[in-house]
Amino acid sequence: MKHILPILTVTTLSAAAFAQTAAAAPAGLSYNRVGLNYQTNGSENPTSISASAFIGSSNVLVSGTADLTAAGDDSVSLGYVFKNVAAGVDATVSIGSNDTYGINLRRALNEIVSGLEVAVAYNRTIGTNYDSQWVYELSYNFTKQYSIAYSVTDPNGTAQSVNQVSLRYNF
Repeated sequence: MKHILPILTVTTLSAAAFAQTAAAAPAGLSYNRVGLNYQTNGSENPTSISASAFIGSSNVLVSGTADLTAAGDDSVSLGYVFKNVAAGVDATVSIGSNDTYGINLRRALNEIVSGLEVAVAYNRTIGTNYDSQWVYELSYNFTKQYSIAYSVTDPNGTAQSVNQVSLRYNF
């Protein structure tokens, strides 16, 4: 009975320390990451793997996506990240395979919830019909290495919007 108070104290302090480190989100936005993506609607290309990383210590970002259903919708892009353009927003301008170019605006919302991020992107495909699309994403970093994201791709035209869930590992 006399050992219960020290045991409870140590247990409580350990739990509090673990909860604080488990909830710690990264201080800034991470661009070096890999992800497993799953489309929640539509039957085309439901699962893919994505990766992005800076080249050395520069702001040049290389990104790629590989379709796991072998439909041939793999892509690679090269972009430049302008950090903290305005109000904590990072802007990435990119050009990619399949004659695409785009801009992505991304911001951490740590003042609302630690680890929360929001992103908006506009992508355009050069070709005979100049297809364009908007992508809206909400992401939550539940640890420094792991995050989950939900995005909606809204294509311009008659195509149906695509919802996607991504599990990512930041390195």
